[in-house]
Amino acid sequence: MLAAVAVAQTNPPPVTAPATQPPRLDLKFTAVDGTAFDLATWRGKVVLIDFWATWCGPCRRAIPFVVDAYRKLHAKGFEIVGISLDRDRDQMLQFTKDKSMPWPQYFDGLVWENKISRRFGIEGIPTLWLIDKQGRLRNPEAGDDLEAEVTKLLAE
Repeated sequence: MLAAVAVAQTNPPPVTAPATQPPRLDLKFTAVDGTAFDLATWRGKVVLIDFWATWCGPCRRAIPFVVDAYRKLHAKGFEIVGISLDRDRDQMLQFTKDKSMPWPQYFDGLVWENKISRRFGIEGIPTLWLIDKQGRLRNPEAGDDLEAEVTKLLAE
């Protein structure tokens, strides 16, 4: 019995490596209104990156839920940025105005060849990415219960 104690003392339990965290997302562009956007400036906030288009039926159906979550949680630290896969800039701008979507929008008119969506491998829209306060992608398929997901991340 004494030998077992000695072995336990000389062989500490194995150390498990800490779980690796996803890298911080790097996203910079000039928004459609001409302002510079850098996701890093929103560290400390929960961010939704919405890959969408005005011609996308499912995107249009999701927008009221996204706008509602924004209205309820923006003051608590929730932000949204849109990545538009539209071809017509004016149509996209009118749509965002009509639907009360005040957040920054990326637009290059390239539809499926959109530079940002191609960079991140987006193959279908709507695609909603939820980014935590540290700038890390936490949910690449957000949206089912957006308000609850955002509230949870805001509490972290």
